[in-house]
Amino acid sequence: MIKTPTKSDRLQLKLLLLIQKSMQIVLPPEVEALVQRQLTSGKYQNAIEVILAGIKLLEQQEDIYQARLQDVQQEARIGWEASQRGKVVDGSTAMAQIRANVRSRYGVSDET
Repeated sequence: MIKTPTKSDRLQLKLLLLIQKSMQIVLPPEVEALVQRQLTSGKYQNAIEVILAGIKLLEQQEDIYQARLQDVQQEARIGWEASQRGKVVDGSTAMAQIRANVRSRYGVSDET
């Protein structure tokens, strides 16, 4: 069975093809030092692996952001629909509910 390439696989292939075309990237000294530290640690065999790891993290961060954005949009939709049905509370009641939810979810006390 042929494996469908992932987004990361396609990105790695594109990067390797670009590098093979003599693409040169000039890194700021602090980024170059970070790459060198990662190579020295032995976790990566070459700079390309370090850069690809960073790109994968960026992709993961974007995926997390998009998922959270969808959650917030869904919550906003639910709130809007509730308000259209007249199921609303005044601001101080809403804030009290939010504070209670934060306290129960994160164990935050009133003094914090």
